[in-house]
Amino acid sequence: MSARERFTDALYGAGWGTVKKLPEPVAVRLGRTIADAAWKRRGKGVLRLESNYARVVPGAGPERLAELSRAGMRSYLRYWMESFRLPAWSPERIADSFTPKDLHHLTEGMAAGKGVVLALPHLANWDLAGAWVTTKLGIPFTTVAERLKPETLYDRFVAYREGLGMEVLPHSGGSAFGTLARRLRDGGLVCLVADRDLSASGVEVSFFGHAARMPAGPALLAQHTGARLLPVTLWYDESPVMQGRVHPPVEVPESGTRAEKTSVMTQALADAFATGIAEHPEDWHMLQRLWTEDLDPTHTTAHAPGQDREGAA
Repeated sequence: MSARERFTDALYGAGWGTVKKLPEPVAVRLGRTIADAAWKRRGKGVLRLESNYARVVPGAGPERLAELSRAGMRSYLRYWMESFRLPAWSPERIADSFTPKDLHHLTEGMAAGKGVVLALPHLANWDLAGAWVTTKLGIPFTTVAERLKPETLYDRFVAYREGLGMEVLPHSGGSAFGTLARRLRDGGLVCLVADRDLSASGVEVSFFGHAARMPAGPALLAQHTGARLLPVTLWYDESPVMQGRVHPPVEVPESGTRAEKTSVMTQALADAFATGIAEHPEDWHMLQRLWTEDLDPTHTTAHAPGQDREGAA
C-alpha cells in the first residue's frame, strides 16, 4: 500500500470514527466549511463540476455557474457528513429523514413478485435513501460498489453499507450480473447508481443534448428477469429531510433486438435522470467527466475514492 493510499484510508476511517460522534450542528458547520474551502481552491473537481453544470443549465454565465458549484460542493459535503453519521442514527431518525413521492411504483412492483430495479443518478444522498428502504420499508436490497484502492478502503465502504442493511457486490469480477439476476428472480430489490458508465461498454444516450454513455445493466436486468425498472431522483430542500421521487416504470419495448431494447430503455432512464437533475442541479455530485466529448480516450476508470460513490452493473 502506498503512502497516499494509507493516507486516504486513514482519512475516511477518521470520518466514520470521528464525525459521527460530533454534535449535529458542529458536523453541519464542518461540512460547510470544508465545502467552501474546496470551492475557493478551484481545484479540478470544482472546475469539472462547473463544466458539467454548464450543460445542465444552458446559458448560465460564469457568476451563475460559480454559485451552482458552491452550492454543489455544499450539497456534496452534506452527503459525506450524513454518510459518516448514518451508522450512529437511530431507526427513527433514518425513517424521518427521507420523504419519497410516488412510492407506490416501488411497493406495487415488489408486491408483483417479479423483483424491482431502482436506478439512480448521483443526486443528494443515495446511502440515506437506501438506509430508509431497509429501515422504514423493511426491504433488503442488493447493490454493487466500485472496487476501490486500497483494498482496506473498499472493505470500509462494504462494511458501512452492509451495516445499513445492504448486500454489496464488487463491480468488477464478472459475477455481479448473475447474482443480481438471481435476486430479482426471487422477487428481490436491486438498487444501482447508473448515470455514469464504469465499464467502457455502456449505452450511448443523449443527455442534456449531448452524447454520453450510461450502464446497460439496469435495462438488461429488467429484460432478463421481468423485473420492474424504476428511475429514482433525489434532492435536498431547506429542511433537514431529503426529498425524492420514484418515477413511472421504464417498459421493455415490444419489438427490436436486445441491443435496440437496451438502447431505448437506457435513454428513458437518462431522460428521467435529466428531469431530476435539471430541477435540482446543485444536488448532482458529478465531479468527473461524463459526456463523450469530454472524455480522454486513453482515460481509465480508476477514480479517487468518494468521488464516484457507486458503480452499476
